Amino acid sequence: MKLSDFKYNLPKTSIAKFPAEPRDSAKMMVLDRKTESVDHKNFTDIIDYMTKGDVLVVNETKVMQARLYGKKERTNAKIEVFVLRELNREENIWDVIVDPARKVRIGNRIYFNDNLWCEVIDNTTSRGRTVRFNEDAGDIFEAIEKIGQTPIPPYIKREVIAEDKESYQSIFAKYDGSVAAPTASLHFTPELIKKIKKKGIKIATVILHIGLGTFRPVEVEDLTKHKMDSEYFEIPEESAEMINKALTSKKNIFVVGTSSTRALESSVTAEGFVKPNFGWTDKFIFPPYDFKITKKLITNFHQPESTLLMLSAAFAGYDFLMKSYKKAMKEKYRFLSYGDAMLII
Repeated sequence: MKLSDFKYNLPKTSIAKFPAEPRDSAKMMVLDRKTESVDHKNFTDIIDYMTKGDVLVVNETKVMQARLYGKKERTNAKIEVFVLRELNREENIWDVIVDPARKVRIGNRIYFNDNLWCEVIDNTTSRGRTVRFNEDAGDIFEAIEKIGQTPIPPYIKREVIAEDKESYQSIFAKYDGSVAAPTASLHFTPELIKKIKKKGIKIATVILHIGLGTFRPVEVEDLTKHKMDSEYFEIPEESAEMINKALTSKKNIFVVGTSSTRALESSVTAEGFVKPNFGWTDKFIFPPYDFKITKKLITNFHQPESTLLMLSAAFAGYDFLMKSYKKAMKEKYRFLSYGDAMLII
C-alpha cells in the first residue's frame, strides 16, 4: 500500500471542536467485516455487542499539561516549550520542542515562574531540544500539571479552554506520559463502565504513552520505509492473564484505540497470546496485517494519510474502511479527537 492510498478530502466542518456532551452520547458507526455492512448507533449501544466473559482493553496513560510558556533569560523573549517525555528522572532531563526555535540555543535558560526553569543542553532536531529542569523544582510532572496548558491537537482551530483539561482526558487516565489523548477512550463514562462490568465484561489495562509521532506526517510514499517514533508501553501480568484466558475461551477482546492495539500487538507469543511486557515500541501497523490479539476495535475517525487511519484500514479492510469514511461524511459524523466513534467487529 502507498501513502497516497490514504488520501481523502476532510472538510473543516467535519472536524469536531468540542466533545459530545455527555461523552457517551456520541454517534457510533458499526462496521461488520463479515457482511461489509454498516450500522449507525449511539456509543451507549456498544454494550449490546458485548457478552459475558469478553474483555475490554483500555489505555491508562494520562495526558500531561504539556504546553508551557516561559521567558528566555536576559532577552525576556516569549518561548513555548512543549514537553515530550522524561529521559532521566534523577537529573530532571526531558525531550521538548521549542518555538520559536531560532531563539533557543544550547546554554540558554527559559524561566516559567520563580520555582521552575530549564536549561537547554542539546539540540535534537530543528525544533527539538533536550533540557534539564532545575534540581530544586521538585516533581516535574506535578510542576507541569500546575502551570502547563492542555495540548489539544493543532487541527482543533480554537483557543484552549479550562474545560479541555478534563474533556481531553479519559476516565481511565492514571499514569502521566502522553502528549495526546487516547481518543477512543474519551467516549466512556463511569456510568457506562458500570453497566459494562455488570454485564460480566472484564476490564484489562495497558499503558502506551502517546508521543507527537501520532501526529507526525508520513513523508514516504512507500509505507515500508516509514519509521514510527518509539513510545513506552506496559502490559501488566494480570491483564495478559485476563486476555489470554478470554482468547482460550473464544471470547472477544474489545480493544479501545490504536494505542492499546499497538501495545498488545507489540507483545505477542509464538502461540498467538499476549505476554506481560514493558519497554519501547515503534510498531507500525498498515495493510495487510494479521492481528493476533485484537478481535474488535473501538476507534475514532482519523486524519487523511495518518498512521491511525492505516491501522484502522488494516483491521477493517482497506476498501471497506474508505467506503465507510465516505458514508460517515454524508451522514455528518464528527471526525478526529473530539469526534464520533467507530466500532469494527
